[in-house]
Amino acid sequence: MKDAVIVLSGGMDSVTLLYERAAEIALAVTFDYGSNHNRREEACAKEHCRRLGIEQVTIPLGFIGQYFESSLLAGAEAVPEGPYAAENMQSTVVPFRNGIMLAVAAGLAESRGLRKVLIANHDGDHVVYPDCREGFVAAMDRAVQEGTDGKVQVEAPYTRMSKADIARVGGRLGVDYARTYSCYKGGEKHCGRCATCLERREALREAGVEDGTEYEG
Repeated sequence: MKDAVIVLSGGMDSVTLLYERAAEIALAVTFDYGSNHNRREEACAKEHCRRLGIEQVTIPLGFIGQYFESSLLAGAEAVPEGPYAAENMQSTVVPFRNGIMLAVAAGLAESRGLRKVLIANHDGDHVVYPDCREGFVAAMDRAVQEGTDGKVQVEAPYTRMSKADIARVGGRLGVDYARTYSCYKGGEKHCGRCATCLERREALREAGVEDGTEYEG
């Protein structure tokens, strides 16, 4: 039964969830909030939705890029390079991003008579991004259910999974990860040096999934 909206960036995690739960997904929503990598991610989101025959919409959240502070909104040169650690990646936090996106997705779901909002946060995000943690998702689920009179709920099935675990799921499903985008710098090729590129490489290697990504270095 197609009763779900998925928050779909076009990155590895959300594209994997798109394929895994395709039978349930009536609508994929991508948010353009002015990040360095939005345009390239959105192209991937659209491509996979076309392949699966799933409706995709892009909703602009330009106020985030205009009023919020984050290196993800400030150009490639502002993004730190090196490992995925709190002290290195703190500048990439976009304040309450997932809260805003989940609220909009819940409104879409209620408007269309759909019952679920799917989001692909995972265990590796927790150290840096508070709006990816289990407690946050549980609180948003409660708020959405209260705010929609029980009509809509939030599901985050990858919350306790590593990125390598997700890559294993995608490998079994035949997801073409070369047609996903992760790099926070937003270049034509993945830089291969920022934390998301390093995490992506390591996850695919650990999962034993072919990495067809083009890296600069």
